[in-house]
Amino acid sequence: MIVNSLSGRFLLLTVAFVMLAEVLIFVPSVARFREDYLLSRLERAQIASLALLASDEMIDERLEAELLRNAGVFNVVLRRDQARELILSSPIPSPVQATFDLRNAGPMTLIPDALRRLADPVPRIVRVIGEPVREGGQLIEVTLETAPLRAAMIEYGLRILLLSAVISILTALLLFLAVQRLLVLPIKRVVRAMQVYAEAPEDTRRIITPTARVRELSEAETALQSLQTELTGALRQKERLAQLGGAVAKISHDLRNILTTAQLFADRVGESEDPSVKRSVPKIVGAVSRAISLCETTLAFGKAEEPSPRLDRVVLAQLVSDVVESERLAAGEEDISFAEDIPATFLLRADPEQLYRVLTNLIRNARQAIAVTGKPGEIGIRADEDVSEWQIHVSDTGPGLPPKAREHLFQPFQGGTRKGGTGLGLAISAELIRGHGGRLELERTGPEGTAFVIRLPKGADL
Repeated sequence: MIVNSLSGRFLLLTVAFVMLAEVLIFVPSVARFREDYLLSRLERAQIASLALLASDEMIDERLEAELLRNAGVFNVVLRRDQARELILSSPIPSPVQATFDLRNAGPMTLIPDALRRLADPVPRIVRVIGEPVREGGQLIEVTLETAPLRAAMIEYGLRILLLSAVISILTALLLFLAVQRLLVLPIKRVVRAMQVYAEAPEDTRRIITPTARVRELSEAETALQSLQTELTGALRQKERLAQLGGAVAKISHDLRNILTTAQLFADRVGESEDPSVKRSVPKIVGAVSRAISLCETTLAFGKAEEPSPRLDRVVLAQLVSDVVESERLAAGEEDISFAEDIPATFLLRADPEQLYRVLTNLIRNARQAIAVTGKPGEIGIRADEDVSEWQIHVSDTGPGLPPKAREHLFQPFQGGTRKGGTGLGLAISAELIRGHGGRLELERTGPEGTAFVIRLPKGADL
């Protein structure tokens, strides 16, 4: 329906407003028409009285009646030389019911009188007083019937209303066409562009190109273009991540089989009587077991989900010691020291394998950040707790995170903290901690170093 369309509502509103404006014009116009009508009757009556005076008041009754009929009045009273004189007269069909003085009448008087005359259909006899034209006396007074006046006012009002209707329709039509061209058609183009884009959001050719000349519409198209561009990029990245997840899942499947074989050989090596071998084999077996577990969880991650954590009591000092020892071996000749400030009896509830992965990612990132500087550094791991949560702090004395890494810190492939990094480590770590109901947060970063904190909520008592 036309009422439900933007251009249709503009059309109806335009007609309504134009008609309202015409009504506001109509009322004073009708009042002015009534005043002009009465003044013209006074002027005609003055001309008729002057004709009588010019003939030395010698005129027959038929000519006098014709003069009054042409003037549209019943009688004429003229005041000249301080004398009030009845110049022309004829029988009045009924008593005078009202008197109107036009000499000092203003809009506040003329408008109500005109509206009352329009609203009163009963013919009445009224007296009208005015000033003679061209100094033809001090005052002129006539009596006349209101029926011709009201008929003339109605006729004039109808002409005004008809003209108003024509103007409003023409104005509304022009505005309708203007709204169609300037607003409706551009909006329809935007809607069509959105529909076309929704059919294939990965296709960059379907992204809208701003063409509107109206500033507001141009801003809307620009905002839509930016939104579509970001969405297309996100969809492409999601597709690449899905493909990468599939590839990683395939690799992890085969790697798991290889590592299982390596675990069997490690178990056999453990039977050796060499003391150094006996000390190394548990570490090797533990590392291989963790690698197998990582492959299995990677297969789950390839399905776009991490397995739910298997919560258990964890002796944090022992878990951190295993992570630190592995990183010490990886550090090799790098001048990096590790400071562990964790009580031996510090217990928390978490999935040990997932927490091991998170700590490994954080400590490895810290070690690599320090190694890039080529200077000595220290990595600190400490833990504390309060009534609601456990907190694990991992800090380093590295160069701090670059601005881009801080902006997209926990986003895959965007929050890499070093050149060539993918940012997957922090993204996976944050996801794993969220699975525990906790948070991984950046405490601080700057030239003096970087610190992360793992917050794990306390659930049931240990």
